[in-house]
Amino acid sequence: MRAYLDTIIAAHRARAADDHRDLDELMARADAVAEPRPFTEALVAAGSSTRLAVISEIKRRSPSKGDLDLTLDPASVAHEYESGGAACLSILTDQEFFGGSAEDLQDARAACSLPVLRKDFTVSAADVCDARLMGADAILLIVAALSSQELSAFLGLAGRLSMAALVEVHDGSELRQALDAGATLVGVNQRDLRTFEVDHELAMSLGSTFPSDVVSVAESGIRGADDAARLAAAGYDGVLVGETLVRSGDRRAAVAELVGARS
Repeated sequence: MRAYLDTIIAAHRARAADDHRDLDELMARADAVAEPRPFTEALVAAGSSTRLAVISEIKRRSPSKGDLDLTLDPASVAHEYESGGAACLSILTDQEFFGGSAEDLQDARAACSLPVLRKDFTVSAADVCDARLMGADAILLIVAALSSQELSAFLGLAGRLSMAALVEVHDGSELRQALDAGATLVGVNQRDLRTFEVDHELAMSLGSTFPSDVVSVAESGIRGADDAARLAAAGYDGVLVGETLVRSGDRRAAVAELVGARS
């Protein structure tokens, strides 16, 4: 079986190659959308000596875990997450592999006041514009899926559209690439996107290597407050948690437990 990331990115690049929309028109439309909510600022404001900034994720399924909750209502889940103290939301919009949609993002964002990350596989400038057009306040850029030129270009376009960009890395080399490209918000994904296995020590090993002016987020494999507390102690400003929260019997309480993990 081909690696997960390779398969997913190949599918997204094939769709991008078939997208013949005029980029200038797309950018003009995206420029005209109302100002996004401040994503990075919300993370910084939420984090303190006693609180951990939590990005709570809404997703229906994953390639490695299968169905998580195909019947979830994004608006209701967004409200639960906000009530629990989440700083931001992450919404999967990939349909083929994760069962998400632009409508999931729009419904969740309309139901709360939190900034929203479009969690998807950005491979083109049109993807960046589409994120703004669907109402996203931030985009995901995966270093392993992009060339250096693409990473820099998409970071620049996100900035032009006043969106944040969470630049995702999986090792020290990718972290250096992200910083060289000018990333100021970086996520360390502990899940190997080629095998989908989780290394619970990966983020710990990189926590002390971030410059002080970069907002750092640990992603994937965070099973509860104990994991979150270890990551906070390692220097992370926030955590991004999906499966643990989606499968929780009390999502509001599960978020609140993570938020209090720093204390």
